[in-house]
Amino acid sequence: GFRYYVVGSCEFNSSKLNDIEFTLSYYYNKLEYIRFSSSVGKYVGYTEHGIKNAERWNNGPEVIARRAEKERYCFHNVGIFTESALTKS
Repeated sequence: GFRYYVVGSCEFNSSKLNDIEFTLSYYYNKLEYIRFSSSVGKYVGYTEHGIKNAERWNNGPEVIARRAEKERYCFHNVGIFTESALTKS
């Protein structure tokens, strides 16, 4: 069989928005073929299929929606994660 999955992550070492990086990686059969990174600000393809999708997504509404994810998803949850970790340590 074939396996397709998407992994989204927020990497941070402080609760400041500038220090947070949002990444969204797309995998097919354990091979990452395309990634959006908030520090790059666009999709980057790693395979022939990923490069074609990156070109298309970077010229469409997909990239605009992803650019807002750092603030919408990460910044909102970093405060929750940080507070939870600090109160339990």
